[in-house]
This record gives sequence, structure tokens and C-alpha cells, in this order.
Amino acid sequence: MSRKIRYGMVGGGQGAFIGAVHRIAAAIDQQIELVCGAFSSDPQRSKDSGAELFLPADRCYGTYEEMMKGEAALPEDQRMDFVAIVTPNHMHFPPAKLALENGFHVLSDKPATFDLAQAKELAEIVEKSGKLYGLTHNYTGYPLVKEARDMVAAGKLGKIRKVVVEYPQGWLATRLEESGQKQADWRTDPKRSGAGGCVGDIGTHAENLAEYITGCQIKELAADITSFVDGRLLDDDVNVLLRFDNGAKGVLHSSQISVGEENNLNIRVYGEKGGIEWHQKEPNTMLVKWLEEPMQVYRAANGYLGANAAAATRTPPAHPEGYLEGFANIYKNFANHIRANIDGTELSEGDPALDYPTIKDGVRGMAFIEAVVASSGNNAAWTGLDV
Repeated sequence: MSRKIRYGMVGGGQGAFIGAVHRIAAAIDQQIELVCGAFSSDPQRSKDSGAELFLPADRCYGTYEEMMKGEAALPEDQRMDFVAIVTPNHMHFPPAKLALENGFHVLSDKPATFDLAQAKELAEIVEKSGKLYGLTHNYTGYPLVKEARDMVAAGKLGKIRKVVVEYPQGWLATRLEESGQKQADWRTDPKRSGAGGCVGDIGTHAENLAEYITGCQIKELAADITSFVDGRLLDDDVNVLLRFDNGAKGVLHSSQISVGEENNLNIRVYGEKGGIEWHQKEPNTMLVKWLEEPMQVYRAANGYLGANAAAATRTPPAHPEGYLEGFANIYKNFANHIRANIDGTELSEGDPALDYPTIKDGVRGMAFIEAVVASSGNNAAWTGLDV
């Protein structure tokens, strides 16, 4: 197929943060083009947002319902191939469902849906539709995260015993939502965010990263969540003990009231033979630790890394790659899977085009959120994930 993959966007209009991130990421490899959108719940703002992106007026829709109907009516060589959903959580499920039912692939911001029931229903819709569904857990797109996963899968660290994963921030240490700040406003609103605040916003990133690198799944957990800021309706601090399906134990904490912290996501994984340590604030470096041997420092873009890390790298050593490129790797792989789908090409296991989070990760993320909330509400009782 000798053309770019075409996509439309739901959400991400004037004043939004994550929509621009998605658009930049989609454009990095010049394989994907934005052709339409329903960028706001306000029809005029949606059309104005599309005009600012220089889209044709007839492809700037007032609602996502209009967009699905309008795009489905276009000739096959003009309509979008997939939709990117970049709305607040409560508006992830409706456009995803409608897109899949109208024959479009879906790439959604995380978490997948508003609650676990929706996630399970969406999984059934994805299966029935035969279309692709991806989720932008962007931290899985970093080259050294992929190297860590491949090292674990190859048995280099031995059987995994312990996982420590953290995601502290400090931006919600005060009641910022009262100031009218848009990102704080919806993230602290249970009607738009769902049952979890901090745990849904960034705790799910930590959960997904731990499972992606180790290949192990969280079986049960014991959680203690808190709303430290007076009057806040959702959690802003999360502390969780983890038990994995292979017998490994873990600790996960995420926080949005850790004063002075930025996006300090980091993970340490320990096996019988060795361990790895990776920090999102210094993503081009990974520490590899061994029994009775000196610690090694792995650096991105070097020839000693594996094929998956290389496929996720765009610049020579020491040129920083990070947040936007992580998103871009998910977009690239998802688009290549769509391309193979259109061409009727069967992809073999391990193909980079299959390396992106799917609806299964989405269901696990929602199960994690609900298990954390339930456990904390029951005095940190051990609680299984309902998957």
C-alpha cells in the first residue's frame, strides 16, 4: 500500500494538552496524516479547532457521531483508517464503540474506559468487529524499556522475584482544580475521571510498565489510597503491595502531592541472576546489575542493544529521545499493523507492528484501578483483579 495511514481525532481541541502530543507523535515518522476530527464537545469550538489545523471545513465535524457517519459515507480511498481518542476518561468508550461498529480501528488514550464494565464490553466489541484497538501507554515505547523486556524474556535476569515501580508527581499538592485549571479540573472529578484519581491517571502507567517489562501479571494487591488535599473527591496518593502470577512480589506507589516531583516514573526489576533500573527522567540510560559482577550502564542507540530497542530508536547515541518518541513508537507500530491489515499480510509473533498495548491491557488497567479502590476501602485487604 503506497499511501499514508489516515486518521481522525476525537477531542484534543483548543485548550487541550494531550491532543497536541498525539498529533506530534503521529507526524514524527511521516507515515500517518490527520484528515478529520471532532475536537470538542462544543460544535463550534470543534470546527474552529479543525480550522486552526488547516483541515477542510467539511472534515471538521461538530460531534463525533457526525464524524463517524460522515467518514463512513466517504469513498474508501478518502475516509479515515482509524480514530485517535484523546478525551477525558468518561468519553473514551462511546466514540470507541461507535468507531468500531462503523468499521474503523481505534487508538485511545489511557485508561481505556470510565470503568471495568465498559472495558469488558469494549473488549467484546473489538473482538466482534475484527478491527484493531490500541492504547497509548507511551512509556512502553522507550528503547531501553523494550531492551529491559527482551532481557527478561530471554531469561538473562533469571526468574523475576521483585518489582518496585514508582510514579510521583507534585502538581496537585494544592487544590489546583479550584483555579479553573482544565487538566486538574477533570482529573479530580469522579464524573469524568472515574473511580480513581491518581491511580487512574498515573498509577495505571506504573502498573502497565511493570507488566510489560516483566511479562508477569498482577494477581492480587493490597492498597492504601488517600485524598490528602481537603475537599478533593478522588485519591491523590496511592501505595500498593503486589503479588504477581509467577510468585514475584512488588511495590507500586504513585502520587500527585509529592511536592517538587515532576514525572518521576522509575522501575527496578530483580531476578535470581540480575536486575535492571530505569528512570523516565533519564530515559537513555538503564542500569543492569549482576551477581558478583560489576554493574553495567546501557545507553540507548548503541549497537549492543537488541533489535526491538533499535527499531524504537531514531537518533544517534547521546541525542535525547523520550516522551514524544515513546508515543510515536506506538503510533508507528499501530499504523504498520493497520497497513498489514489492509494489505492482507499475516504478521508473525515478535513483529514490531504488534508491539503496542491492546484492549487486553485496557481491561487489566481498569481491573487494577477498581481493585486498588476496593482494597483501600476494605482496610487494604488483599484483592484479586477481576479480569
